[in-house]
Amino acid sequence: MGKISTGIARNFASFGVRCGASVLAIVLLLACASTAWGQKSKKNKTDNSNASDQTLPALTLSPSDQIDRDIGEMLGAFQIGDVDTMHKYYSDDATFVSGDYEPPVVGWTNYAALYKREWSAFQGMQLIRKNTYVFTHGDVAWASYQWEFDSTVNNQPYQARGQTTLVFTKTGNSWLIVHNHTSQICQVCPTAQPSQQLDHQQIAPGVPTNAPAAPAPKP
Repeated sequence: MGKISTGIARNFASFGVRCGASVLAIVLLLACASTAWGQKSKKNKTDNSNASDQTLPALTLSPSDQIDRDIGEMLGAFQIGDVDTMHKYYSDDATFVSGDYEPPVVGWTNYAALYKREWSAFQGMQLIRKNTYVFTHGDVAWASYQWEFDSTVNNQPYQARGQTTLVFTKTGNSWLIVHNHTSQICQVCPTAQPSQQLDHQQIAPGVPTNAPAAPAPKP
């Protein structure tokens, strides 16, 4: 508007127009028209935006797809040690069972403490999930998948593989894990001799005997 009013004043002055009141009226008219046009344009943009929002409904996932996505996000947090993000997908009273002959871990708090202690022994980790199958029945669901775990411990490679079954219950719009049963699979499981001590056995083929257990239970 400043450029328009300045140009108009300069043109009128150059042609010797002396009707200052007329010039002022014209400038005010242009200013009002410009403001009204801007308000109308803004309103049209708002209306179009609202119409666009109404014509694009939110994408909704099926329960199976939502659970599959949540598993992926949970495992992503598992690999980088993000306990808080992992907790978003677990119930506070979840139970955890591994392939070892030991009592289950009961409650998220107990599992998180165990996970953080054992995760710190690894120098980075990668977990590949495959062959995931999800089943739903009302507000209960379960998922099974295979996994391959790759990491480094004490500057030596650590590899393992196994399978996991997760049980979910629906809480509001979220599916929370209430049970995690994870087992590590050995190619050849050696038979322990009476003289062998459990802490000297290999955890998995090719793993050094002094390597710590992977974060248990592995997801």
